[in-house]
Amino acid sequence: MSSAAEQEAVAGPQATGNGRRAAAVNSARPAAPPPTVPARPGAPTPLGARFRVGPDGVAGTNFALWAGGAEGVELCLFDEAGKESRVRLAELTHEIWHAFVPGVLPGQRYGYRVHGRWDPWTGARWNPAKLLLDPYARAVDGDFGLPPEVYGHVRDWPQQHVADTVRDDRDSAPYVPKGVVVHDDDDWADDHRPKTPWADSVIYELHVKGFTRLHPDIPGELRGTYAGLAHPAAIEHLVRLGVTAVELLPVHQFAHEDHLLRRGLRNYWGYNSVGYFAPHAGYAASGTRGQQVGEFKRMVRALHAAGIEVILDVVYNHTAEAGELGPTLSLKGIDNRGYYRLQDDARRYADYTGCGNTLHVVQPQVLRLITDSLRYWVTEMGVDGFRFDLAAALARSMHDVDMLSPFLAVIAQDPVLRRVKLIAEPWDVGSGGYQVGAFPPLWTEWNDRYRDAVRDFWRHALPDVREMGYRLSGSSDLYAWGGRRPYASVNFITAHDGFTLRDLVSYERKHNEANGEGNRDGTHDNRAWNCGAEGETDDEGVRALRRRQLRNLLTTLLLSTGVPMLVAGDELGRTQRGNNNAYCQDNEIGWVDWGLLREPGWKALSELTSRLIALRHRHPVLRRRAFFSGRAQTADGLRDLAWFTSRGTEMTEQDWYAPAATLGMYLSGRDIPGRDERGAPIVDDSFLAVLHAGEEPERFMLPGPPWAERYEVVVDTSLEEQARAPGVEHPAGAEITMPARAVLLLRVAG
Repeated sequence: MSSAAEQEAVAGPQATGNGRRAAAVNSARPAAPPPTVPARPGAPTPLGARFRVGPDGVAGTNFALWAGGAEGVELCLFDEAGKESRVRLAELTHEIWHAFVPGVLPGQRYGYRVHGRWDPWTGARWNPAKLLLDPYARAVDGDFGLPPEVYGHVRDWPQQHVADTVRDDRDSAPYVPKGVVVHDDDDWADDHRPKTPWADSVIYELHVKGFTRLHPDIPGELRGTYAGLAHPAAIEHLVRLGVTAVELLPVHQFAHEDHLLRRGLRNYWGYNSVGYFAPHAGYAASGTRGQQVGEFKRMVRALHAAGIEVILDVVYNHTAEAGELGPTLSLKGIDNRGYYRLQDDARRYADYTGCGNTLHVVQPQVLRLITDSLRYWVTEMGVDGFRFDLAAALARSMHDVDMLSPFLAVIAQDPVLRRVKLIAEPWDVGSGGYQVGAFPPLWTEWNDRYRDAVRDFWRHALPDVREMGYRLSGSSDLYAWGGRRPYASVNFITAHDGFTLRDLVSYERKHNEANGEGNRDGTHDNRAWNCGAEGETDDEGVRALRRRQLRNLLTTLLLSTGVPMLVAGDELGRTQRGNNNAYCQDNEIGWVDWGLLREPGWKALSELTSRLIALRHRHPVLRRRAFFSGRAQTADGLRDLAWFTSRGTEMTEQDWYAPAATLGMYLSGRDIPGRDERGAPIVDDSFLAVLHAGEEPERFMLPGPPWAERYEVVVDTSLEEQARAPGVEHPAGAEITMPARAVLLLRVAG
């Protein structure tokens, strides 16, 4: 069809509120309407579906949905055969539609149909033919495919530039998942949160499925699930490493993008949320009719019992409904204008996320949705904190990023949320979105300045060592303001997005062909060095150098002031075969390969990682709660932090600006600010860390008194087996040879 006449013949025009005409494609209506179910008025709070027993002893569920501009709302209930019954929500209180339905019990599947104007030119996209997921649904049954029926507009309209204005009246109910009524009666009385202080934290970023999918000691039916992560074999590895928190890639219910499904791929990482209260059903071993909620809680309990906190990576900046050509799954059909930021041309979405839409967090109902979700995961699901994806998008007021924005203000005063761990990914893709170092107290941040500096230093690409000095000592240039502390910096070298640690030293170019986008996706700025060969090689010299570089990178990370974050499998030598954007690789590319532990070289790397974390836990000088002063505290001139050249002399202003590949960092355990729980001063060993990124060995003069009388080697990354390193002593003032590309950690002895 192409002519207006043909369109009129099939669709039939419909009047809209501003006088324009919008077409709609109609399908045959059922001979009889779905049966109706009697309901009582119910209550407007809490939002969502809440099972309860009424005052007359009748059990049922209260349903409440905010739909500000809607003209009517129908609750749709589905039986085991998928037959639909409807309840008209006749009560409207403060823009919340509500009813209490007797006899609706936990396990009941449901959704909503919301009535209103179809006027895309003003942002109105109501379409009652589309079954919508309750934004407050606590469980979701079914998976999101994206056939044409789930789009509010006619997806395949010949004129794509106006396709979003043509309403599609086909029923989407058979093709979309349903919300599930869940009964929450868990008081968490038997749970004990670890409450690890920020300065003592070591974070381990992992994917629930990818971490457990190939683990040989986890029963097959539990691999890739919450129950698999709760299994003793999974927890044993975390405890052996010594990490204090797991940061889970998104576990909110998410959907797969259409362009991936068309290529036979799936969204693996999960940064495409559609249900902010529901644990993703695909990670449940026990069932999807509410059982996933209990399974998630049991996982949290098991991790807490092992002393490990649970941090969720959350995506409140956008949803899976994409832009004007995206599907209608939930918020878009409930109140498009109320939930999303729209452009001046209200057909279009403001996109600060690169994902097609941006939630309008300034709107009270959106802010309520997010904060209700956060509190739910803390109080009812037991989690200990959150990492906010593209947090700068949440901090935008009307357009610009604003550190006094409603979202940040609400978090700061909330009695539940201000007490948990809050991590910002401090950027988005919009103008002015890069905000590293700008978030207020209470917040920590992913510090990409740390990532870039450490990568550049070890590939010998820094013009001098000034940047490394700041990053090793807590990034005071970014965070020493407003009462912030060194642990405001979450230090990382790799994350889920980008190369794995092994690939960082094995590839210089991305190899994302498996993603089906012609290798166009993913960043070109990898700051990687392949050690002389691109990809896997049989050259043992190159392989040995790569393992040394991995030891250098891990040692640097775990000796730096701030909060270290590791990525699951980096300590095992996990590879994604050069893919730096494995978001759609739900396969061996994205999963942790536990077979690597059978290889001596990778087993030794895992053991070194555990040893370095244990060293960090033992020594408070490595996890300071306050920034270094760099000033002498006593008459002998010893300072809490000092920097040395390879000549054994303290760094001068000129030295900081001179080309160099070697840096000595002295950490004094005598001048640690603060006191212990008994009020006594905190005293620790002192250390000298020497980092040498040059390709040739370097002579280094060990500083003499008052810094030390002698030094004992603790870690030497030039050695494959660290058992040979500890115990070797050197007198102060001695000239030692720093091997090429190595870290030497020495404890001040005597």
